[in-house]
Amino acid sequence: MSLELQYKIKSNPMYHEFIRQNSIWYKYLNRNPNNFKYFVDAVKERYELKPSARFNKMLNNINMLQTFLDMLK
Repeated sequence: MSLELQYKIKSNPMYHEFIRQNSIWYKYLNRNPNNFKYFVDAVKERYELKPSARFNKMLNNINMLQTFLDMLK
């Protein structure tokens, strides 16, 4: 793995934790450093950082609040 890629991974705690938990990414990144964008996508998917995941989380919170308010009526 190139030094630049290693620096990117170690400078971001989420990347570092993810690659330690999913060691298969070491192999993918060693073989082809261009897979880094797929690595970032996998991290975003795992930690729910994509806009769609945030939106779903917000909708779930609204539904929970609405249910709670309905129970108080």
